[in-house]
Amino acid sequence: MQEILKMFSLKGKTAVITGGAGVLGSAIAQGMGKAGAKIALCDIVNTEKVAQELQEEGIIVKGYYINVMDKEKIKSCRDEVIKDFGKVDILLNAAGGNTKGATTSEQLKFFDLPLSALEKVVGLNLFGGAILPSQVFGKDMIKNEDGGSIINISSMSAFCPLTKVPGYSAAKGDVTVGVSSTDISKSKLSFL
Repeated sequence: MQEILKMFSLKGKTAVITGGAGVLGSAIAQGMGKAGAKIALCDIVNTEKVAQELQEEGIIVKGYYINVMDKEKIKSCRDEVIKDFGKVDILLNAAGGNTKGATTSEQLKFFDLPLSALEKVVGLNLFGGAILPSQVFGKDMIKNEDGGSIINISSMSAFCPLTKVPGYSAAKGDVTVGVSSTDISKSKLSFL
């Protein structure tokens, strides 16, 4: 295992993980931390609890409050992370999810899904789960001499839409296509 961690070493790197207190985000935080990255665990709830669990494994990690749907809150989080860690090398966007109101069922058919529920799911997964954090953190990451990586977590539902979550599938499809723009693609940032 140590040989694998050496091959994929993230020593000296700082990784920001949105949705970091969730199941997927916390597992990725653990993996990146074991590979040597310092972790900024960002979420709307439970960051201290998850950060403490990772610290007990010897990972350098700190929890931060973030609301990925509020650009000013994202900027505040970024400022705190920069103050504590100096820079951001990796942004991993794992924030996202679905709501009952945007899920089809025997009682709620696709044709009757409320626009407000679909907008909420698309907003969370596309704008909050990829675009807004990439704008805020990416602007600073471009300044890094060695560049950085922005990783936006999508879903298999983006490729083969799940029948009950059309808004989620559409949003994750957009995330899969990418959020890079012409001015960013000329930088040393890589989008995955």
